[in-house]
Amino acid sequence: MILTTLQRVFILKEKDREITLSDPEPKWSVQAVLNFYSNNYPVLTTAKISQPKIKDDTVQYYFETVIGTKG
Repeated sequence: MILTTLQRVFILKEKDREITLSDPEPKWSVQAVLNFYSNNYPVLTTAKISQPKIKDDTVQYYFETVIGTKG
């Protein structure tokens, strides 16, 4: 039996584009990574985290922005 650790990849999903973000620290929780990147991407302060998906030997987490209308 061979055990391998899958690399985590974080994808910021905005309207019609996706930005791939690397894992700043594998020991951090997904929420901690979201907080880390919210300094550079303020839209992440209201983002939600999707369920992880395994693709191409990576675990992909999507940060989906929640943009609503006011009023």
